Amino acid sequence: MSDISSLPSLDLALRAGRIGAEVRGVRLGAELAPETFAAIHQALLQHKVLFFRGQQHLDDAAHLAFARLWGNLVPHPTVPSKGGAGHVLELDSFHGGRANSWHTDVTFDLAYPKVSVLRGVVIPPYGGDTVWANTVEAYAHLPAPLKALADTLWALHSNDYDYAAQRPEASNDAVKRYREVFTSTVFETEHPVVRVHPETGERALLLGHFVRRLLGLSSSDSQHLLSVFHEHITRLENTVRWSWQAGDVAIWDNRATQHYAINDYGDQHRVVRRVTITGEVPVGVNGRRSVSVKGLPQALAAHSTDGAQRQAA
Repeated sequence: MSDISSLPSLDLALRAGRIGAEVRGVRLGAELAPETFAAIHQALLQHKVLFFRGQQHLDDAAHLAFARLWGNLVPHPTVPSKGGAGHVLELDSFHGGRANSWHTDVTFDLAYPKVSVLRGVVIPPYGGDTVWANTVEAYAHLPAPLKALADTLWALHSNDYDYAAQRPEASNDAVKRYREVFTSTVFETEHPVVRVHPETGERALLLGHFVRRLLGLSSSDSQHLLSVFHEHITRLENTVRWSWQAGDVAIWDNRATQHYAINDYGDQHRVVRRVTITGEVPVGVNGRRSVSVKGLPQALAAHSTDGAQRQAA
């Protein structure tokens, strides 16, 4: 990262008090000047999610090329990418692509993505907004006794959860697809409830709908505490809401946020495409690193023959 004082200034418009900024006057692509990208990177660390209007020039190839500026790309561990190849995950409302629950992307993997780059392709005339929550601010505003407790807790994350219970409106086809595709390989990972951000040193709550339980606690105690932390994360003061237009791009720090795609657009068509960048193994406040319990982590799969075949599949 360049010296902050030497970075060019961006035309930023804050979208909420604690999270989110719109970046104006920037044309995204692999050809961005290094100093401009460095300024965007710094803005992301500060604001957690950045929005860019008018990026209709981006197709899948240009989207991928820009995303590579952030690091190595990582495919979803179980869901096939668009066209059966590459790293572009298409979320199509006509094919079950409605992520309407609070989550951080792919936390069931050991080194889950550090950054997500999402592009609006087909946007309904109303509805379909996305909301992000700042998990750093959520932790910062916890009462001191809850902070001290959260610092000691660990949670089990898995992609094998009660999909139908969390999404009672889901069709039978959506539930079937979840079972056949999303949980084709089951992952289980133990993460600290509070992770230390590797670039900023900030502490963030690491939770979301992939959490199965808090370790060392009864099911009842676990659910009560998870509800308490969840309510703090999703307080309106910690959130920003984005109304999509075709050609918009949103980039978020997946280590410091949760998000929720609002399913309020009925049978209208909504298509967004996402590319994710390989993250780091989370570290808790005591220096202990996350551990994989079940399933081959993407960090290891990338170096195995089976993983290479899966990424090319």
